[in-house]
Amino acid sequence: MMKTIDLSPLYRNSIGFDRFASLLDNAFRAESAAAGYPPYNIEALEENNYAITLAVAGFTDEELDIKVERGVLTVRGEKAKAEGKNYLYQGIANRTFERKFNLADYIEVTGADLENGLLTIKLLKHIPEAMKAKSISINGANKAHVELKDESFA
Repeated sequence: MMKTIDLSPLYRNSIGFDRFASLLDNAFRAESAAAGYPPYNIEALEENNYAITLAVAGFTDEELDIKVERGVLTVRGEKAKAEGKNYLYQGIANRTFERKFNLADYIEVTGADLENGLLTIKLLKHIPEAMKAKSISINGANKAHVELKDESFA
């Protein structure tokens, strides 16, 4: 059963979060549709550096596809059909999958590695200088300009 969340209090005090409701809705819908395959971890490596690791045992790099479009990271795996094999039991998952991750603003994918059945996608949060916090000084009622002071975060 899908729950409905009322976000109207958020919109009363916030500007520019129009996408937030659809992100939540998509997250609830995607989690039930994905059924947990392939399993993954999301890790904060250090400040502004992250990694997503997916367990993709049996897939080669040619069978995996990674794309970023409109703030959504999509990882697809399509296993080539095993021709001429006569399995008595097949317990190793060789099914096609698609996993989507919504990326926050200013998150960039910097690379991907496939090692020992684990696909690791590296992410970096890069905030442009124009978006960093700035202090605005008040120069009195009769002055016509506003002076901006940049406060960089270390």
